[in-house]
Amino acid sequence: MTHRTRIKICGLTREADVDAAVAAGADAIGFVLYDKSPRHVSAQRAAQLARRLPPFVTPVLLFVNTTPESLRLAIDHVPHALLQFHGDETPQQCDAAGRAYLRAARMAPGLDLLDFAARFNSAQALLLDTHVESYGGGGKAFDWSLVPPSVPLPVVLSGGLNVANVIDGMRRVRPWAVDVSSGVESAKGVKDAEAMRRFCRAVREADARVADITP
Repeated sequence: MTHRTRIKICGLTREADVDAAVAAGADAIGFVLYDKSPRHVSAQRAAQLARRLPPFVTPVLLFVNTTPESLRLAIDHVPHALLQFHGDETPQQCDAAGRAYLRAARMAPGLDLLDFAARFNSAQALLLDTHVESYGGGGKAFDWSLVPPSVPLPVVLSGGLNVANVIDGMRRVRPWAVDVSSGVESAKGVKDAEAMRRFCRAVREADARVADITP
């Protein structure tokens, strides 16, 4: 059976972009609630945008070292969202939210991803992003050879993905899902509808290629 790789498009700030991402085939839409990001939206704005999503397209709220109060406010505004912790949160802090979550791993030489997965074993998945000075991948891909052949949690491949490299990344990592942000933008926080369509088509093409070579 062909695996259908899920697609998350992150950092949306406009209604038209949300609609275009859904039309392109996104399975999840990410809203950045980190105020130092150029793609930042408030909890209230995330709720407005999330209300446009049809059934079975999941809103994802991204946090970086937020306070418990801000986290609770965001959950109150978008109660059906999946959470994504992208900072220095501990397993205890992630679990305290009492909600399903993704845990970002900032990939760099020396990171023991298997140990990281064991510590965050209550996560729905690990989102593998590029290690840069700030939080987030900085639009750059990491060395995919850093990913062990077998990770005990589903893997979301992120960090500098675009239509030109996503097929190769999927072929090498075989992730459960892929996550794209800057790779489908015309400006920070402004998505390009055609780029999103091309990216989603490339993911489906990669699925077909993997199926052809899988015994």
